[in-house]
Amino acid sequence: MAKAKRTSVFSTKSVATALAALLMMPLAEADVLRIGVASAGGGDPVTFSGSPLGIVRNQQLLEKAFEGTGTEIQWFFFKGAGPAVNEALSNQQLDFAYQGDLPAVVGRSNGLDTKLLAGIGVRANVYVAVPKGSDIKRIEDLKGKKVALFRGTNAHLVFLKLLADHGLTERDLKVINLDNGSSQAALASKGVDAAFGGRELFKLRDQGLIEIIFDNPDNDVRYTRQCALVVRGAYEKEHADNVQKVVNVLVDAAKWESEPGNRDAVINEWAKTNEPVASLKADFDHLSLRDSASPLVDDFLLTRYRTVAEQAVSEKMIRRPVTIDGWFETKYLETALKAKGLEHYWTAYDANGKAPANSATASSDKAVNNGG
Repeated sequence: MAKAKRTSVFSTKSVATALAALLMMPLAEADVLRIGVASAGGGDPVTFSGSPLGIVRNQQLLEKAFEGTGTEIQWFFFKGAGPAVNEALSNQQLDFAYQGDLPAVVGRSNGLDTKLLAGIGVRANVYVAVPKGSDIKRIEDLKGKKVALFRGTNAHLVFLKLLADHGLTERDLKVINLDNGSSQAALASKGVDAAFGGRELFKLRDQGLIEIIFDNPDNDVRYTRQCALVVRGAYEKEHADNVQKVVNVLVDAAKWESEPGNRDAVINEWAKTNEPVASLKADFDHLSLRDSASPLVDDFLLTRYRTVAEQAVSEKMIRRPVTIDGWFETKYLETALKAKGLEHYWTAYDANGKAPANSATASSDKAVNNGG
């Protein structure tokens, strides 16, 4: 007698029943808000410096703001810097990001849907360093030399601008693409003749391993880098309340960072990355924390992003021109500033980043947002 055929547990009826049960289940209450940082960071827990968002990270201000809402805050740090952040945004693995101007422009050129919400660490200086005892004393001396540079980051175009202003092009040098950590190691071992970088170079200088031959002594804005708070376009449309809450928290942190009496406390917060306090102080020695922390989307910031977009085309870093019209979404920042009575707290600078702009920041923002 033939045995009865066993019924599969995956029969059509059982699958339909399971699907019906799933549809009746309430959605999970917990949500996730994911923030990417275009830096490898440092410390335990990992954090980063030079931006009000680093203060937000250290003081768990977002976690506190979303407490009781069921939203979990997750932070991600990228050794690959801005280009790696672009990839994560493209794959919808991030909702917000701390990112520099050039990578953001490259992402926009490639069709990445993002909105820039506020400044998040502007006027960052760049430096050129050489091994101790080098005969390289000026930018002009770099011709034919082996120079380390982190390509694709927001320092790349500054490097090219600095070279051009001293009669050189990238082709006049032997440029080696190295991230910040590898660049420091190469400098210390004299594996390169020079390196272009940020405040991480001061640690090597103080150890007697290198000399810094360019430190932007006049704070020329043409030789500075800008960063902005970036949000994925789809996330901004679907979760406007969350976006507003994030911007509110960022403005609070920027205000705290900007207070003169908090300067030492700010430096100590950033030193949680395990960066030497001396390096942080040296980097901000000639830069007002108030200006660096300003979240304003003023004529200065708009001009810098527009200039980067134009230069990226001329340097053939992107294939098609990029417009910044409609890219900055400032309604969240305007709401936060108004609610906190901070509309005139920070100086809105002109295109050159020197004199205060004649018109209110909001007017400039409206003109840009209506443009595209």
